[in-house]
Amino acid sequence: MQLPLTEEQTPSPPPRTVTFEQPLNERLRVFLRLEFLYQQAVHHRDIADAWGMRAAIQSLLEIFAITSRGDPKADVIKEVERRLRLLNEYQNKPGVDGTRLRSVMNQLLQRRDALQATSMTALAKLRDNEFLAAIKHRSAIPGGACEFDLPGYTHWLRLPDETRRADFAMWLSVLQPLCETVQDLLWLTRENVRAREEIALEGNFHFVFERDTPIQLLRISLPADCGLHPEISGGLHRCSIRFLQWADAQNRATQTTEDIPFVLGCCN
Repeated sequence: MQLPLTEEQTPSPPPRTVTFEQPLNERLRVFLRLEFLYQQAVHHRDIADAWGMRAAIQSLLEIFAITSRGDPKADVIKEVERRLRLLNEYQNKPGVDGTRLRSVMNQLLQRRDALQATSMTALAKLRDNEFLAAIKHRSAIPGGACEFDLPGYTHWLRLPDETRRADFAMWLSVLQPLCETVQDLLWLTRENVRAREEIALEGNFHFVFERDTPIQLLRISLPADCGLHPEISGGLHRCSIRFLQWADAQNRATQTTEDIPFVLGCCN
C-alpha cells in the first residue's frame, strides 16, 4: 500500500502558462477569426437572456461579413485535402498510432463531405434574410440596434428563450459545417508544432524560417503571472518578437529590457 505524500513531499503543480498566437498567412488569419467568432456566438447563445442573444447575433453577423469575401468554402475544402494528403503519408511510418490516425482522417473526411453538401444558396438566403439584414444595417450606427430603431428586433428578443434559440440554431446550422471544419483544421495545425525554449535578449527576439518548411502559425508561451505579452511581426521568411510589460488599462505597455525565457512553437 502506497503511503500518502506528506506536505513536504507533495509535488507542486506545474506553472500555468498563457499562449499567444500569430498567423503568418491570410488563410490562417481568416480561419482564426472564424474560430473566434463561432466560439463567441456559441458561448453567448447559451446565455438565457436578451443581452446574451444580442451578442450572439452580433457574432453571427460578423461571420457573415467574413464569409461574404472570396470563397471560404473552397479555401477550407482545399486545406482539408492538403491535410489529408499529409496525414496519408504518415500511415506507413513506424511509431505512428494507426488507429488514432485513421480516426482523425475519418473525421476530416466527414467534415469535408458535410461542407461539400452545404449549399451556398442557403448561405446567400441567410445573408439576405430581411430580419438579420436590418440588424446588420442598423448595427453599423453606434447604438443603432436599440429599441426605437429596431422594434421588431426588440419584440423578437422578448419572445420565449426556446423560440429565440430555435431561430438562432437554424441560422447557425448553415454556418456550422464551415466553422467546425475550420476548428478541426486549426486543431491539426496546433498539434503539428515544433516547440523549443528560447530567450529574448533584452526583450527582443528575431529569427529566420527554414525555407523548406513553411510555417503557418506561431505560438508564444509565457508564464501566466509574468505580466508580459508579445508583439509579433512576421512574414513568410522571418519574424520579430518584442515583449511588452503590462502596466494597466490607463497606461501604455512598455518594452521590457530584461532577458525573457519563453517557448516558441512553430506550426506547419
